[in-house]
Amino acid sequence: MATPNEKLAASLSQLRELQKGGRRVFRSAELSRVHRERLLRNGFLQEVMKGWVISSGPSARLGDSTPWYASFWEFCARYCDQRFVEGWYLSPEQSLLLHAEQTAAPLQVVVFALKGANNAIPLLFGTSLYDLKQMEMPPEEDLEVRDGLRIFRVAAALVKASETFFFRHPIEMRVVVASIRDVSGLLRRLLNGGHSSKAGSLAAAFRRFGRAELADEIVTTMRDAGYVVRERDLFEQKQAVAVLRPSTPPIVVRMQVMWEAMRETVLASFPKAPGLPKRAGSYLGSIDEVYGHDAYHSLSIEGYSVTPQLIQKVGHGDWDPEHHEDDRRNRDALAARGYFQAFQRVKVAVAEVIVGGDAGSVAGVEHRGWYRDMFQPCVAAGLISAGALAGYRNEAVYLRTSRYVPPRWEAVRDAMPALFDLLSQEPEPGVRAVLGHWLFGYVHPYPDGNGRMARFVMNVMLASGGYPWTVIRVEDRRKYLDALDAASIHMEIGPFASFVAERVVEAKG
Repeated sequence: MATPNEKLAASLSQLRELQKGGRRVFRSAELSRVHRERLLRNGFLQEVMKGWVISSGPSARLGDSTPWYASFWEFCARYCDQRFVEGWYLSPEQSLLLHAEQTAAPLQVVVFALKGANNAIPLLFGTSLYDLKQMEMPPEEDLEVRDGLRIFRVAAALVKASETFFFRHPIEMRVVVASIRDVSGLLRRLLNGGHSSKAGSLAAAFRRFGRAELADEIVTTMRDAGYVVRERDLFEQKQAVAVLRPSTPPIVVRMQVMWEAMRETVLASFPKAPGLPKRAGSYLGSIDEVYGHDAYHSLSIEGYSVTPQLIQKVGHGDWDPEHHEDDRRNRDALAARGYFQAFQRVKVAVAEVIVGGDAGSVAGVEHRGWYRDMFQPCVAAGLISAGALAGYRNEAVYLRTSRYVPPRWEAVRDAMPALFDLLSQEPEPGVRAVLGHWLFGYVHPYPDGNGRMARFVMNVMLASGGYPWTVIRVEDRRKYLDALDAASIHMEIGPFASFVAERVVEAKG
């Protein structure tokens, strides 16, 4: 008779076959009842609704939303394909959000479907799917399939989207506008539908976002066809922006737009920079003094169980994995040692910055070394492969308990140089610190350690203005993460800017 372990192994083998190609979402019927119940019981599957399950893992904590948000869009695509076959599509507004690299899972996704029942289907963690009945499908040329989702092409979505979307989502509108090289597809839809009012709104949007030549083409062509076009600017005056090259990757445009839109809010919240310290040695000495406090809180925020005694042991060099098995196997000690090594390297970067080095350029060059030092002990102990130190992630990552989903891994290679360019170009140290921290986490370039790395970036940027090294305390973890979510999901940087400013003021004493 097979042992319990052998039975679980057999069920896992069946699941592995289904997961080929990166699948995370399955019909319950794709597994036998015995395999399915065993995998559910052991935490390798999670039920979404009757007939549907998603991949999970025993390490997922009770109430952990990560497996669900990691599977959200795949579930929507597979569920709709199964129920509606090809007779469904997402709204033009949701299509524009996806084109603009807005990756947060919505609380409710509206699916337009020929067989829709005007019914809200409750899903996990307060999310839902609403199937809105339609009498006919849009023209085939208006739709495309992206990652299994049937969405409107950009031109069709712009014509069909409500005008309230324009002013509610100025960042997404600017990203989309910057992505358009030619308006012939847009004009064809405007002309064939007689959309003179929408033509005026779109022309004003193109003009507002630095694409005057395309705005002129829309207005002139519509008027030549006999339509009266009046440009209507639906955006706030403060949203005036510079021209962006249409060849710029969408993630880069998005980052540039968010930075520009948020920097004034940060400036309004942040204390004035003291200026570069006159005594570099004294400043660096103050960083050494705060190391233990910083390490304890930064590691604790990430879920490591570290004590001041462990921090002191590692800092004094008493951690000896070569001769002590407990040290080699202790996950918390490995993390503490890695943090110590990275901290020393970050301090070298700070030393360069406080004598006038360009903070963005310094961080851009040195941050890979911080990451390698942080995880070298885990490689040495054999817990992760040496290849993990190679660089940026090459797979999707998801944030525990957050609806925000970081950009596709393919976008990271464009996003990171753009981040350090923004840091170099920004004249205000406080803006560098707040937006540098937030955007590092927004991109989430590494498989692990992004929170610690973001706080290192923040402190190097703070040093560029003479602010003190600032610790984010574990007691403030919920407020800290909620503020980051507000920025990443709702584009509201105010709570995070105020949070960091308060911590900086505390650090100044």
